[in-house]
Amino acid sequence: MKKVLLAAGLALSCISCASVSSSSERIVGAPVFPPTSPQSVAILRREPRKPHDRIGHVFIEPSGHPPVAEMETAIRTEAAKLGADAAVIVFDKTRRIGRVYEGPWWDRRVYPIYGRKIIAVAIRFRGERETD
Repeated sequence: MKKVLLAAGLALSCISCASVSSSSERIVGAPVFPPTSPQSVAILRREPRKPHDRIGHVFIEPSGHPPVAEMETAIRTEAAKLGADAAVIVFDKTRRIGRVYEGPWWDRRVYPIYGRKIIAVAIRFRGERETD
């Protein structure tokens, strides 16, 4: 019974540990637009054929296992700050980012630490609006 309670407690604590760190940067020389609504930002898996301007980059680093909706919300929010109509996912990888050493020096164990990084290009479609 104790093992079941311990497992349930660990599962609940892991769920609460999931988070998404996000940031964005404007591309030097890119046109400047007022912020858009995060709900109006589309998330694309490839570059659209419609004429557009690249206006910035969005960086997302989820920790734990947050829901996909939470990660998409973070991408939309950061892209909207730049005035984007869409965010094109260009990088989504999980890779080894470090290691943890455990135990005394004579019986040391090494465990890898993996992290996920997602990068999107914020774009603004041309000719969609009148004068911005």
